[in-house]
Amino acid sequence: LACIDSLTQIANRRRFDEYLQQEWRRTVREQTPLSLVMCDIDYFKHYNDTYGHQAGDDCLQKVAFGINQVLKRATDLAARYGGEEFVIILPNTPAAGALHVAQNIQKAILELKIVHSQSSVSDYVTLSMGISSTTQSLFSPEALVTVADHALYEAKNQGRNRIALFGQPEF
Repeated sequence: LACIDSLTQIANRRRFDEYLQQEWRRTVREQTPLSLVMCDIDYFKHYNDTYGHQAGDDCLQKVAFGINQVLKRATDLAARYGGEEFVIILPNTPAAGALHVAQNIQKAILELKIVHSQSSVSDYVTLSMGISSTTQSLFSPEALVTVADHALYEAKNQGRNRIALFGQPEF
């Protein structure tokens, strides 16, 4: 229970932090790629203001379920990062693979058809996503998170309901 977010029933921030450190050590040791996808529900404050906090909680649960359904490998981890933000750790996954997963998540969330009348990008709940990826041990796990967060910010700046990809080039 100490590793599960009580609302969404996926991994919590504590589990994310622990798992990222674990997978980072493996990435450094084995020189395999590691990718992160940060997701934010677009205009979630407007959603809560319009439909109420209970509906907001239901929305978070549905989005968490939708994200988790896309992940196929036991090593992939979806976690609630905070508020309406989620993060996915994709071990042994290069940037192109992370982009593919993010596109599948975006499609799955849209297929949930969670009505969001106050969104300026869709009639339904959407996600903005930022991806970072590395195989380099010169990077740090904290930097990987920071890069994904910057990419998420860029996706929002580009108009939301988008995926932005930043990270070190694959060699």
